[in-house]
Amino acid sequence: MDNKTQNADGIDFPFPFTPYSIQKDFMTELYQVLEAGKIGIFESPTGTGKSLSLICGALSWLRDFEQKKLQEEARLLETGAGSLHDEKNASPFPSSSCREAADGLRPAGEPDWVTQFVQKKEERDLVDRLKAEQVQRKKREERLQQIQHNAQLKYAAKRRRQEEEETESLLRLSREMLAARTGAEQPEQLESGEEELVLAEYQSDEERRPGSGADEDGDDLEEEHVTKIYYCSRTHSQLAQFVREVKKSPFGKDVRLVSLGSRQSLCVNEDVKSLRSVQLINDRCMELQRSKHEKKHGAEQEKPKRRRQEKQAACPFYNCEQMHLLRDEALAGVKDIEQLAALGKEAGACPYYGSRFAIPAAQLVVLPYQMLLHTATRQAAGIKLQGQVVVIDEAHNLIDTITGIYSTEVSGSQLCQSHSQLLQYMERYGKRLKAKNLMYIKQILYVLEKFVTVLGGNTRQNPSTQSLLRTGTELRTINDFLFESQVDNINLFKVQRYFEKSMVSRKLFGFTERYGAVISSREQPKLAGFQQFLQSLQPGAAEAPAAPADEGEARAPQPASPLMHIEGFLAALTTANQDGRVILSRRETLSQSSLKFLLLNPAVPFAQVVKACRAVVIAGGTMQPVSDFRQQLLACAGVDAERVVEFSCGHVIPPGNILPLVICSGVSDQPLEFTFQKRELPQMIFQEPKSAQQVEQVLAEYAKCIEGCDQAGGRVTGALLFSVVGGKMSEGLNFADSLGRCVVMVGMPFPNIRSPELQEKMAYLDQTLPRAPGQPPPGSALVENLCMRAVNQSIGRAIRHQQDFASIVLLDRRYARPSVLTKLPAWIRTRVDVKATFGSALAALRQFHREKSASS
Repeated sequence: MDNKTQNADGIDFPFPFTPYSIQKDFMTELYQVLEAGKIGIFESPTGTGKSLSLICGALSWLRDFEQKKLQEEARLLETGAGSLHDEKNASPFPSSSCREAADGLRPAGEPDWVTQFVQKKEERDLVDRLKAEQVQRKKREERLQQIQHNAQLKYAAKRRRQEEEETESLLRLSREMLAARTGAEQPEQLESGEEELVLAEYQSDEERRPGSGADEDGDDLEEEHVTKIYYCSRTHSQLAQFVREVKKSPFGKDVRLVSLGSRQSLCVNEDVKSLRSVQLINDRCMELQRSKHEKKHGAEQEKPKRRRQEKQAACPFYNCEQMHLLRDEALAGVKDIEQLAALGKEAGACPYYGSRFAIPAAQLVVLPYQMLLHTATRQAAGIKLQGQVVVIDEAHNLIDTITGIYSTEVSGSQLCQSHSQLLQYMERYGKRLKAKNLMYIKQILYVLEKFVTVLGGNTRQNPSTQSLLRTGTELRTINDFLFESQVDNINLFKVQRYFEKSMVSRKLFGFTERYGAVISSREQPKLAGFQQFLQSLQPGAAEAPAAPADEGEARAPQPASPLMHIEGFLAALTTANQDGRVILSRRETLSQSSLKFLLLNPAVPFAQVVKACRAVVIAGGTMQPVSDFRQQLLACAGVDAERVVEFSCGHVIPPGNILPLVICSGVSDQPLEFTFQKRELPQMIFQEPKSAQQVEQVLAEYAKCIEGCDQAGGRVTGALLFSVVGGKMSEGLNFADSLGRCVVMVGMPFPNIRSPELQEKMAYLDQTLPRAPGQPPPGSALVENLCMRAVNQSIGRAIRHQQDFASIVLLDRRYARPSVLTKLPAWIRTRVDVKATFGSALAALRQFHREKSASS
């Protein structure tokens, strides 16, 4: 690397330019956290180069870690090889970890010759493993070097795919001709392809979970996962920006990086991608991978199983050989999601699965943090966290994100539709199903019926026309809900395993997709009574429409099988009773009513991450107040306080470039306190675009107005943009320079205290967390922390770089309270000026902007 190298505390940090002093401190502290295997909470304000500090600090540690590991391996191989050839002298243990393992396994009083034998066997096993890892590493490096020096190699996958398609076409034509001669007919009067919809025999609940495709992934997927850094952020645009920063960093040409994303972002099959709905895209992708051609490829039965499955994939882009080439292309150079998708389309390989193939060898994996934090999604992606490093950026909403991931809601309409579709499925194929399949299907039907009953409805009537006698919202513990629903006699853990292994939701999806939602009376006379009901559930019928989509946006189609959605709700009910609640929301009609699972303890799923990882870094521009992370997330996850490290740096702007004011009274000397009780007193007008697609248009017009001030002859002096806290413009957008010279926060954005979810969360915290002396109850502190975190995110839009300047006006006298001021970011808190009168505040603002405008 020929870039400038900075040295801090004996550590070399390659950096593309001379870093700020706070960036040096950030990287040094980050390095120490990773080296010591701790949990770090890092706060670095917007405009201080946080992303680049994360990149250079973390990758510098990984560079040094790999070098130490290679040196240790060389030493162990030399020591181990020598001991294998010298049987006379017992060699020392190659590492303390091996010694500890041996000591732990050796019974007391064991003879010395047994001890020596165990030692030698451990040495041999270790040497063999290290040699195998060296071979794999050498193969990988040779592949990547070949790709880096031969740009034409990426077209090889496309050529191979075309050849295979031509061969497959000829084979298919031959089979069709042979079938026509022999008069082959579909067995058992099932239509062509319908046998795929019939559930396979369900062996036992103790069977191992279905594999993630290891057979068809090839031998290369057995490669060990190298030590890596998982970088997570909230949005696709934030991840893309991070990848661009990696490219510009001194590590951009050497690091093996892979970007992970959803099927919606990476799918290159136009027939699937055109479905638009995330759920439908996922469902269609899984359906295309079913072994639908298994019975049609009888001539290929003698081939190895892995190759047969590869040929059976219906999606033309799902081919292991091409995806392995795509994997190597992805690792050969840093690429973001868009570049990876374009490369996959060009090479005829699936970027969604190809990128997952690259995970074991990657040094830096970039992914949305929903993908890492959700256990099932993480396992399906092949992400292994044991001994790895996780960096969660933009983590100010981490607790809410985890809560949202594991909270799920099902409507009365979905429950009724699932019940009817599954009942039709059982009537259609009941005679072909084994006893256990029928047993579990009947259990699922029973559960669905009882869930509808607890809402006050009936599965045999149209949910959109069923009026409920009792309305309102009620909360239940999980156990109380199961008892009230009369499903406490059903083992939901076994039902959940049945869902996973039998894939009954996907079979039902294919069933409803094939026949629509209604089977004609000619095909199923027994189901004629359900036809009219099912027709009423289809779009355009009498059912009350769901909440309208944003203006200008097309409404996404709903999944054909709502049972897939209910499957997640049933899985949530297996959560420990004390960690979740069920909210029964009864509205005027059954279709509008719903059951919602609310996760109260986000530390439970997060504990899996912190216990497996070597180190975890939680970073953001504004992490204050950090007490929520320490108490609700880390302490409840079993993390010792000594393992947690906090780092917060100031801003890079000069002290005089920011003017934070708290204004306590208005022009008429009336106290400014925008509380819920006084919300009707002031008259406001404000507007924010309802559609996310309109945000860019509004911002463009706003910027155009500001830029045109000089040409307006003094008639236009600026522009005002009104937004709401937590809206589309309060977070993540770039209001640099003249676009954000003043941020005014009107009132304090407290959450709705009357929300049942918030009240239950407050009660839960009051019961589970200790109350510090002289401090409010944990539940009350939660409300204030949520408010101040929203404030900090909004006012953080003001400063974007070192030469920027802005004023921040907090328009409510409650901001002057010490308990509130302490929750502001340090770089703002230390400069806050509390103004008791409006006139003095206005004078200070006028002087600040006059001086800054003159000097800029």
